[in-house]
Amino acid sequence: MTAILGGLAAAVLWATATLASSRSSRMIGSRVVLAWVMIVGTIVGLPIALATGVPTEVPSGTLPLVLLAGLCYSAGLYSTYKALTIGKVSIVAPIVATEGAVGALIAVALGDPLTLIAALLLGVIAGGVVLSSIEPARPDVPAGDIELAADALDGPARDDARARVAGHAALVADDAERTRKTVLYSVAAALIFGVGLVAAGKSAVLISPIWVAIGTRFVGLAVVALPVVLQRRLVLTRQALPLVVIAGVGEIVGSTASAWGSTHSIAITAVLGSQFAAIAAVLAYFLFGERLSRTQVAGVVLIVGGVTALAASSV
Repeated sequence: MTAILGGLAAAVLWATATLASSRSSRMIGSRVVLAWVMIVGTIVGLPIALATGVPTEVPSGTLPLVLLAGLCYSAGLYSTYKALTIGKVSIVAPIVATEGAVGALIAVALGDPLTLIAALLLGVIAGGVVLSSIEPARPDVPAGDIELAADALDGPARDDARARVAGHAALVADDAERTRKTVLYSVAAALIFGVGLVAAGKSAVLISPIWVAIGTRFVGLAVVALPVVLQRRLVLTRQALPLVVIAGVGEIVGSTASAWGSTHSIAITAVLGSQFAAIAAVLAYFLFGERLSRTQVAGVVLIVGGVTALAASSV
């Protein structure tokens, strides 16, 4: 049950952080947002960690695991934020959400136990994540507009028609290039996060999960925030302020919940945490008026049913 609760809590918090960071990255840039996320996370998490007590003994092998988790966390978030500044959340989220599957496969390969029923239910949930994150297809030409290519072929060719066709082709090519870059950054983030999830889960068995989360922020401060400060690029606008705070708090609490759940099962926590893509789609529907297609609704139903069955089988 700990793995389920930790994974679900992480999913909700990461979904909120994803929506906030997607908008703030377009305002002040992905590196600057990442630096603020590390700073806010440290400010919020350090007092909580100190209140739980400083670890008196750190088992051997803990620091390398925390360092690896921190590097993966920083690199994964940078790739994600970079993708969000280029493409749509509906493309980025489902790809990055496969981090759970990557982490689960690595954990099982390293010996993490996983029953057949749990594996099947996780597969159903993962399928729901993909379905709920699929954006409905839209026509290239809105209703009432003229199809440029067809218009150019009918009747004598004119310079203005050729120009419009050339402009349309350039827009299509640019959109394809942006999509390609978005996918590449998103895939990189998923692979990096998958390794980081396993490293964080292993280290959370050795020390308190909150200290694992704080440790990854310390790494982020060193490799991300400090260079941005030295370059005098640590800017913040009034519009971006609440967004980076939400993103920073969501990331630190979500990471702590994920590390806590991973102390019982890295595989289950990783896959459930990947639900952030589905939850982000639902939040975008209520907060920003984005519509859910029938495919996305079916995905949400699969997720809810899978989570309920997994919880029941774990009691």
